[in-house]
Amino acid sequence: MQTVQTKAIEVKGLQKSYKQHQVLKGVDFEVEKGSIFALLGSNGAGKTTVVKILTTLLKPDGGTAVINGFDTVFRPDHVRQAIGLTGQFAAVDEILTGRENLIMIAKLRYLKNPRQVADNMLERFGLTDAADRKASTYSGGMRRRLDIALSLVGNPQIIFLDEPTTGLDPEARIEVWKIVKELADGGTTVLLTTQYLEEAEQLADRIAILHEGKIIANGTLQDLKKMFPPAETVYVEKQPTLEEIFLAIVGKQEGK
Repeated sequence: MQTVQTKAIEVKGLQKSYKQHQVLKGVDFEVEKGSIFALLGSNGAGKTTVVKILTTLLKPDGGTAVINGFDTVFRPDHVRQAIGLTGQFAAVDEILTGRENLIMIAKLRYLKNPRQVADNMLERFGLTDAADRKASTYSGGMRRRLDIALSLVGNPQIIFLDEPTTGLDPEARIEVWKIVKELADGGTTVLLTTQYLEEAEQLADRIAILHEGKIIANGTLQDLKKMFPPAETVYVEKQPTLEEIFLAIVGKQEGK
């Protein structure tokens, strides 16, 4: 009897060094299909390195990364067909219009009716009115929406969002949160890296904390709350925020 693949991402013992500096020291985690997984960590923790390995942009020095059942090193073409990537900075061509950007990506993915694909994505992301304006005239939030739309052309099963709301104002950030929730509700698996702890608290089904090249905590928000010291009760119990949990966990590791 054939088993059903329930894991969209499986990472085991992932290692990566740049010259003498070891960035990843044996990273392990799994992501269920159709879920939102948040990878938290300070600057330099290795979050972007993990994303680059999972999206076939880097090869690991050790360990394995399997995306949708395919190894990123041995079956990179199959991995690329299943994924979309939005990096820290919007990768849109600012000389082209929003529509032209989407048509270009649809053609690169060899999709039928690229203009219709572009029109559908423009409507989905609320960009129809700005479709024929150059992307250089877009606001930060509009540019990020276009960037995410570009990564979703072809309906990839898994999308990687590497700090997608960096530099956005609160209103634009909430727009992106809404898009991420809609993606997961539609069955897309989302791996999100972020420094905004509230973002992970609002969006993620599971949260992992990457610190000094290793995963030091991994679970639901409720699982992580159990790692936090019991709240002091004066009149009401004070529930810890994810930010307090993050700082407490990282502090324990540094105090070892």
